[in-house]
Amino acid sequence: DTIKNRVRNLIGSSHWGEEGRYKEAILRNVIKRFLPSNLSIGTGFVIKKNNGNTQISNQIDIIIYNNTVPVLFSEGDFVITTYKNVKGIVEVKTKIKNNQLQEIIQKAETNGKLIRKNIFNGIFSYEYEDNINSENMDQAIKRAKGYVNHISLGPDVFIRFWKKEDRNRLRPPVKNCQNDFYNIYTIRDLSFSYFISNLLKLTCSSNLYDRWWFLYPIRETKEMHRLRTICLE
Repeated sequence: DTIKNRVRNLIGSSHWGEEGRYKEAILRNVIKRFLPSNLSIGTGFVIKKNNGNTQISNQIDIIIYNNTVPVLFSEGDFVITTYKNVKGIVEVKTKIKNNQLQEIIQKAETNGKLIRKNIFNGIFSYEYEDNINSENMDQAIKRAKGYVNHISLGPDVFIRFWKKEDRNRLRPPVKNCQNDFYNIYTIRDLSFSYFISNLLKLTCSSNLYDRWWFLYPIRETKEMHRLRTICLE
């Protein structure tokens, strides 16, 4: 009862009943194998005080956080923490179909705005059952506005956010967009791998260039598998 009351006080009654969800355990355990000792992984909520007002995230399926900074509460894999020690968040889905992507992106975008923009903010779906060449997908991804920066849709489709400064760094370069943009890639059976590799790159403070060949196994780089670019306004 003491633990329950403490959790209630931190996250409020609107989220009560959600904190027992552990369906994302498989992906968490895979990511956990690669994280350095200063990073931990869990599920839960992020809290931010802003001008005296308390802001609470939606429940986040996966939170990667700096464990050298104390959390507000932890019990098993469940954590409540403030935004400052959060390094990455992931929304996990078993399957995304029809027009669900826009709603899922909106939730991840809201969580990203509460925390900050320069973290890993990803959506990971084991399966995807919609057309990747559709206006609905383009509009949903534009809605992310850079707050959601990595999306894995089943084993073959990987989506990544890029800043406009990256246009000419990519090979081949992006010539049809002058703003920030998303690239959609079709990389057979490697979407999950590239999602986790990018997560490690953004959450770990160490330079990982000595293992680039392991993290990104496509010899000619994934840019050769770019399906299209979605330019942000």
